[in-house]
Amino acid sequence: MRTYGCQMNVHDSERLSGLLEDAGYIRAAEGDTPDVVVFNTCAVRENADNRLYGNLGHLRPIKMARKGMQIAVGGCLAQKDQGEIVRRAPWVDVVFGTHNIGSLPVLLERARIAEEAQVEIKESLETFPSTLPSRRESAYAAWVAISVGCNNTCTFCIVPSLRGKEKDRRPGDILSEVRTLVDQGVLEITLLGQNVNTYGVEFGDRLAFGKLLRACGDVEGLERVRFTSPHPAAFTDDVIAAMAETPNVMHQLHMPLQSGSDRVLKAMRRSYRSERYLGIIERVRAAMPDAAISTDIIVGFPGETEEDFQQTLDVVRQSRFANAFTFQYSIRPGTPAATMDDQVPKAVVQERYERLVALQEEISWEENKKQVGRTLEVLVAEGEGRKDDATRRLSGRAADNRLVHVAAADARPGDMVTVEVTYAAPHHLVADKVLSVRRTRAGDAWEARQAAPQRGSAVSLGMPAIGRPAPLPAEPSACSAV
Repeated sequence: MRTYGCQMNVHDSERLSGLLEDAGYIRAAEGDTPDVVVFNTCAVRENADNRLYGNLGHLRPIKMARKGMQIAVGGCLAQKDQGEIVRRAPWVDVVFGTHNIGSLPVLLERARIAEEAQVEIKESLETFPSTLPSRRESAYAAWVAISVGCNNTCTFCIVPSLRGKEKDRRPGDILSEVRTLVDQGVLEITLLGQNVNTYGVEFGDRLAFGKLLRACGDVEGLERVRFTSPHPAAFTDDVIAAMAETPNVMHQLHMPLQSGSDRVLKAMRRSYRSERYLGIIERVRAAMPDAAISTDIIVGFPGETEEDFQQTLDVVRQSRFANAFTFQYSIRPGTPAATMDDQVPKAVVQERYERLVALQEEISWEENKKQVGRTLEVLVAEGEGRKDDATRRLSGRAADNRLVHVAAADARPGDMVTVEVTYAAPHHLVADKVLSVRRTRAGDAWEARQAAPQRGSAVSLGMPAIGRPAPLPAEPSACSAV
């Protein structure tokens, strides 16, 4: 299973894995050549097409040499390109869209019996993804989708045309899923939506998101609640109050800015201006002085002048983001911005991008240095620290979502360690003083998962090592958070 894009795609991939396991497939062991390869694609960035077709090209000789091997392509790029995928890569067996991920096992079977490609793209949501079975990657943290789709019309974004209008789950269904996850050992949940804080628009309750946060506070055993990504235009004071007053809602906020120029925001059809954005940041910090705030920013939107860019830098300086996901604008066919005049030259975009990154690195480092000497509780994670084996450290996330590398301790992924921060870098903290370790139900669940045998026997699922290209860095979506 190869996943590109935002957290919603990651969550969809967990559902796809769950569906396939329910149908009798098992995950291929590392290094094995699989019988089924599934690409869950993104269409937000310019090189999404190149990445997909490049990987499909690498797989072609492997598929030709392995009788019965199947390749499936789903997600946003599949929703956009539809039958074009099979035309360009006729060795693909199945193409399915964002609205019918539940069809994958049936489509694979049809393709196997008919010995021809199956392309099925629905124009509206067939089954809410969270009603489907799931194979979650983590035993201690989980995504919970509260809505899918988007009602906005940002000129740079293709997501609304691929994910459709916003569809909201009922609060009772969401809370039932949360309680089930907690019963399974999960300590941390992240509520997901393309515009998570517009939750309730479909059933006419503009205060529904704040109410949902408070309701999560009543779930016994749930220690951390996060959400991503809100839209500044719909961000209301009742949500700030719910964050501040609900003990298990973390003081961490990812709030996409996109641009600090009001002129550019208008051209983007972002229905807020820099003054409103800065007002939200000010009110969040007044209610939660320890809040860590992150953002998304696009550099080089069509028509952006040096003055516009300087206004973005000014907002960044005032906002003091803990970190920022920065993007160079790229043309996406099918979006209004793709045909706008005054496309900014690549060299200009690159130079501005480098200045923005340098400024944010400086701010991130300064903000992280303020953490030195503080005592933090860190949820130990799996796979967060790439150098953990060499340094003999653990890695995990503090309550404000900062990455912390922790001195070696007798703790499992899912356990909590209380530490003192001893060093700060722009993108992480180091805590060489471990004050205590709290073993948790989540750590027990992780340990039980390691000991459990794989289910199933017949068909394997994964990515091949033979001819596999080097992995590329993940590209967060510019319209919803990473």
